[in-house]
Amino acid sequence: MYIGRRNDLKPLDLPASAAERDAFYKKAMALDAAQIKAVWARILFTGRGQPPRELPDEAAVKRAVAADPKAVGYIDKANVDSTVKVVLELN
Repeated sequence: MYIGRRNDLKPLDLPASAAERDAFYKKAMALDAAQIKAVWARILFTGRGQPPRELPDEAAVKRAVAADPKAVGYIDKANVDSTVKVVLELN
């Protein structure tokens, strides 16, 4: 869903400047920031999808995920509480 292969959920992203974003994409998809940008450039060019909505910080991602059952995001494990459910943990 973070690279346009699924559209049944609403992925949320941190800003491109966030270190957590780079770590997430490297661990989850083995792609760096330039590769992710290239993937989305192709998807946008072909009209097959929209990139994840970018939110300003982890607190905003957590609030958005808690408010929408179709939203999915990534945050540091230390920031997880009972308002959200962990579906995958990357180490």
